[in-house]
Amino acid sequence: MTVTRFAPSPTGYIHVGNLRTALMNYLIARKTGGKFILRLDDTDRERSKQEYADGIKQDLDWLGLHWDRVERQSDRLDRYAAVAEDLRGKGVFYECFETPTELDLKRKKLLNMGKPPVYDRAALKLSDDDRARLRAEREGYWRFLLDQKRTEWEDGILGAVSIDTASVSDPVLIRADGQVLYTFASSVDDVDMGITHIVRGADHVTNTATQVQIMQAIGGTPPAFAHHSLLTGPQGEGLSKRLGTLSLRDLRAQGVAKEALLSLMARLGSSQPVELKMSLDEIAEGFELSQFGAAPTKFDAEDLWPLTRARNQALPFEAVRDRIAALGVPADKAERFWAVASKNITRLDDLGPWWDLCRDGADPVVAPEDAEFVAQAMALLPEPPFTEATWAEWTGAVKERTGRKGKGLFMPLRLALTGQAQGPEMAELMPLMSKVRGRG
Repeated sequence: MTVTRFAPSPTGYIHVGNLRTALMNYLIARKTGGKFILRLDDTDRERSKQEYADGIKQDLDWLGLHWDRVERQSDRLDRYAAVAEDLRGKGVFYECFETPTELDLKRKKLLNMGKPPVYDRAALKLSDDDRARLRAEREGYWRFLLDQKRTEWEDGILGAVSIDTASVSDPVLIRADGQVLYTFASSVDDVDMGITHIVRGADHVTNTATQVQIMQAIGGTPPAFAHHSLLTGPQGEGLSKRLGTLSLRDLRAQGVAKEALLSLMARLGSSQPVELKMSLDEIAEGFELSQFGAAPTKFDAEDLWPLTRARNQALPFEAVRDRIAALGVPADKAERFWAVASKNITRLDDLGPWWDLCRDGADPVVAPEDAEFVAQAMALLPEPPFTEATWAEWTGAVKERTGRKGKGLFMPLRLALTGQAQGPEMAELMPLMSKVRGRG
């Protein structure tokens, strides 16, 4: 049984970078009939908020990334304490007392000597009396004793990976205030929950090496890992400062279609072209981790709009019936309105202005040189209701009266009726129009 997980911290809303990780883990489980776990990494008591946990669930639910079960790390603190005690007994969990200032001085000294800033394991040399004295002065924190060897795995995206953990500091797993940190809690959870595959960002590669050793120390078998490329902006700039504006809820509020997001994120950074897919089954069918590369991947939110346009224009009338009814479109005109307006929208919210035009008319746009021509034409325009033949009959009469033809005939009349140079075919739009402004 394939078991994957998405493990966000409820300290903010999901952004596009999170979505890529969630989607990849979800698709692996879906393709194999496995399980997908939503795990809220909420051991940071100060920053974790229920509103963010609720928001994460709402965003995943909107996208259709439905989880098989939810886990919260805050419910598992007793389990982490028990594993920590076991690791102490095995001699691979040791207490340290350096302050952040002292650690910073050590790092700077090593860097000045041209050495990697790796923790010197000074705490291992403390006597029992030293520890007792230091405990009286300050709270201790706990590190995991790494086996200083090469940790290797076959990465699902990067290929063969080998990390020399002698160049890595022993990770802090429990802070002085008692907070269990990600590296520890995640390792315990992945073992306990039987996680078989983990896909996450390339910034976790070194962290994976330490987690593999922690999993082995607690008697677990590490899952298969894959590390996807990190996203940059369209010019290669870092996304970190912009991620707040790229939250899924903000993109949804702007009118981005979920199918557009999913289709883009399922192919971005892979060797496959981005194509609009209307269902997760379609997306899963063509998804293969091996097709993704390691190079940083450019993300441009503007790429979501052509996909959103294509999705919305492909929707059947039944999918938008309620939305169109909410605009006040009469039932006998609703399906015709959708057939006409759907070809001229990007967001579904764009339907509103088209119905406003049909119901109330539009302020005419008339160039000075066309003023006399438009006045003549308006005098020939019959009163509503219009039919599908009205446009052809009217423009024919105007052509005969004025001698104008081609673009010089049609464009000024479109602008006078709709106030826009582009839009639906006028023969299709006019039967929906109840009012024309600017008759003089």
